[in-house]
Amino acid sequence: MREVCCVWQHKQQEEKHKTIPVFVPHWGCPQSCLFCNQKKITGQKEEMTTERAREIIRQGIAKKKPDDVLEIGFFGGSFTGIPAGQQEALLGLAKEALDAGHVQGIRLSTRPDYINETVIHRLLRFDVTCVELGAQSMQDEVLLLNKRGHTAHQTRQAAKMIKDSGMKLGLQMMVGLPGDTEAMAMDTAEQFANMNADCVRIYPTLVICDTELQAWYKSGQYHPLSVDEAVSVCSRLYQYFTEKDIQVIRVGLLETEEGSLVAGPYHHAFGELVRSHLFYETILKALKKHLKKEWTVFVHPQDVSAVMGQKRENLIRLKEALSLEALHIVQDSEVTRGTVITEAK
Repeated sequence: MREVCCVWQHKQQEEKHKTIPVFVPHWGCPQSCLFCNQKKITGQKEEMTTERAREIIRQGIAKKKPDDVLEIGFFGGSFTGIPAGQQEALLGLAKEALDAGHVQGIRLSTRPDYINETVIHRLLRFDVTCVELGAQSMQDEVLLLNKRGHTAHQTRQAAKMIKDSGMKLGLQMMVGLPGDTEAMAMDTAEQFANMNADCVRIYPTLVICDTELQAWYKSGQYHPLSVDEAVSVCSRLYQYFTEKDIQVIRVGLLETEEGSLVAGPYHHAFGELVRSHLFYETILKALKKHLKKEWTVFVHPQDVSAVMGQKRENLIRLKEALSLEALHIVQDSEVTRGTVITEAK
């Protein structure tokens, strides 16, 4: 008795892109959002210069392996909001690397209200391949409460311009923002799909020091999601996006500067927790269909750790929930990534 169960679309793991990140914290940002302190998030205190960017790119290229698909990414601020001359100086460095064949793409992140026809033409002139918009939410009441300074309509307009230009569209969302709900988060995801996003990033809201959100948290005005709550909602989002053939680039923030995190659902392997949760739910549902005491689960070698869970938590929970006598995890490279095959003994 064998059953094939797809947990998420395997293409999420097929392409192994590596990005040379060039952080430009707060460059181009017209204001500080309720939750934001980019210098604490990126751990970068120095301002980015053309010389520093050149060296970062040089070092990134030097580490490239023969089979790497490499790109340069400008992150941290609202890139298209900085002076045009600075944009062109940095994009020129990236285009040099692209033209020389050292990298295969250029991406950047910016605000939805900092996209217009002039900006689009500039980005195309430097062969930018992907623009990520920090949408965060498609609920206007959430955007207003969190002092984003743009509307959902502006996100839709910017997304259309990017897609019409031929560049890839990335959209970034946050869950657990003040005023946000799980239902709102799912509606945001649906709107992302309707905008034909090529890729997304999902970030649970963290309380970072020296932000207005920290004051809200200390006064009791804001209660962040727990890790379990954040994993639950992000799992639904991850599965939804993969079903829509939208690549999930990242779930959870990179490590923040030491001492900068005040509260919130941070985990050093948050994305792994999300994938592990999805494996658990899928396997539990499959095994519940048949009253058997011993099962074998076949899984791709690269998915083993997620299937087993942190400290083998998934195995323990599955055996307890189903009163199993034995549950065997078998590695099989023929099994598609993001899929498991269950077999009863």
